[in-house]
Amino acid sequence: MCGIAGYVGRLGDAADVVRSWGEQLAHRGPDDFGIAVLSRDGLSVDRDASRITPDALAVLWHRRLSILDLSEAGWQPMSSRDGRHHLMLNGEIYNYLELRSELEATGVRFRSRSDTEVLLEGYRAWGVAVLPRLVGMFAIAILDTVERRLLLARDTFGIKPLHVSAWDGGFAFASEPKALLSLPRVSRRVDPQRVYDYLRFGLTDHGDATLFEGVRACPPAHWMEVRLDTARASTPVRYWELAPGERYAGTFEQAAEELRARFIESVRLHLRSDVPVGAALSGGIDSSAIVMAMRALEPDLELHTFSFVADDTELSEERWVDVAAMACRATVHKTRATPAQLSADLDALLRAQDEPFGSTSIHAQYRVFQAASEAGIKVMLDGQGADELLGGYHTFAAARLASLVRQGRLVEAMSYASRARRGPGRGPLPLWAGEFLVPPALQAPLRRMVGQELTPAWLNRDWFVSRGVRLAPAKYTYGQGREVLRDQLLRATTHSSLPMLLRYEDRNSMAHSIESRVPFLTPELARFVLSLPEEYLIDRDGTSKAVFRRAMRGLVPDAILDRRDKIGFAAPEHLWWRELSPRVERLLADESLAKIPVLRGAALRAEWRAIRERGARRDFRAWRWVNLVEWARRTGADFA
Repeated sequence: MCGIAGYVGRLGDAADVVRSWGEQLAHRGPDDFGIAVLSRDGLSVDRDASRITPDALAVLWHRRLSILDLSEAGWQPMSSRDGRHHLMLNGEIYNYLELRSELEATGVRFRSRSDTEVLLEGYRAWGVAVLPRLVGMFAIAILDTVERRLLLARDTFGIKPLHVSAWDGGFAFASEPKALLSLPRVSRRVDPQRVYDYLRFGLTDHGDATLFEGVRACPPAHWMEVRLDTARASTPVRYWELAPGERYAGTFEQAAEELRARFIESVRLHLRSDVPVGAALSGGIDSSAIVMAMRALEPDLELHTFSFVADDTELSEERWVDVAAMACRATVHKTRATPAQLSADLDALLRAQDEPFGSTSIHAQYRVFQAASEAGIKVMLDGQGADELLGGYHTFAAARLASLVRQGRLVEAMSYASRARRGPGRGPLPLWAGEFLVPPALQAPLRRMVGQELTPAWLNRDWFVSRGVRLAPAKYTYGQGREVLRDQLLRATTHSSLPMLLRYEDRNSMAHSIESRVPFLTPELARFVLSLPEEYLIDRDGTSKAVFRRAMRGLVPDAILDRRDKIGFAAPEHLWWRELSPRVERLLADESLAKIPVLRGAALRAEWRAIRERGARRDFRAWRWVNLVEWARRTGADFA
């Protein structure tokens, strides 16, 4: 785990900025650092930042968070014996021992115990074909001094970030956008479509675009090359795709048994570490399954868990945290957050996230990683991805109903709707299902009918229209097939929900120099789950994660497996907003708001008054305004 950054092209006036990258990314790797500098005299790999001079032709920066092989042998950039290849890895390769054995059988001899060297030798043996062999989370940079090219690659789900910028005669990459935005040639002009997607739908991190036109993301499951002589990057090439294959033909019980085995194997791989491993524990099914699997795999493990506990009794999962912690014999650490703490942490949280985010509940996760850091934990396991793959969100119950309707199973649909709507938080299930069944062309008028305008009064519609913005939900395969639930699971995993949550988790964990691992997100486990019949995921009563609940019987306490509510990292936002209200009032009254033409100040202030009067508990619009304005001020975003 680490922070990585690189520059291709003659540095010129960017030399001072590139020299400072080590400090900008220090939180991602406080244990050590390394630099590779290519000049006309050749390549040097050391810790000497003074070698980064204006006439340098390429630079690689690495900040190390030592997790596997803590010795000097695991130092990066790591060079091959012949000096041809130089590799930087941000992340971990969990199946490195299996790959190492395979390479040793061919005669490869290793100098370290690190996964980084296994990856380096795997690339030398198999080229880019090594990428689909990897089980892990990673952003990779490999410099080839013979072919004079730089290879960049990102893991299958995009767990680890990799941002890029290109301009005439130059190319740069980094783990966080802030490093790229410090370069003099990188534009700060906003991407109008992304600004709209965020303000209207709270959507970020989908595809390769960011809120800045000049900063892109290498897409998950892709690799790309940059020629050193021209500083030009190739079009990213996909090496893996999460696409449902052949449908699983076994029984529900057989599926549960196989899912249990696959899940426990994934947790086993994710426990590989030379430093202590802890876990985030919410008290829900997913995090409880992880900590119980950790205990089953390592009975003598000194297990520390970390939980956010809300003071609001409707949102608190403390009793479930206690049930799970007692069952797995963990030392449990609980953290709370007062409105005053949110206010005090807000600027640091905004800087850590680097881009706007969905709600103040991200602060709860921030506090969990802070508590883990204070306890001396450097690796955490987390249940991210389970809700998207296994159908954990309430809207998936509606998608299941839409599937039954689309398949003409109307009697089953009626029975299902009657049973499933009794679940807590389900709301008007048939109405939600209708959203999945309505053709895209009818979405806009229907949204207007229920008061969900695509361009509410506080958005400057003319600004967006003049820039060709598509005033509709972000494009994706809309689920016109017969399996609506499967379509929505795939969408959430690859397009909407999960990419955002992974970014939040990466920034929050790395802000506290912690490696966060997500054992639900391995290629084989994900493909297996998406091959299962929809009724195995959400049963005829609308019970979510049905097959996983069955798979965990005997491992996770029944009381947790029988839960039907869904809370997660929910925070008492209505209480927090009381503390933040003075800040919002100042922001909305500030004349600098007029410099952000995407928002209409008068309409914004009227909407804020209405929100305050209603006392809305889960209204995230105001947070998006605050977040965007604060982000624009901090980054100098250009709305021209």
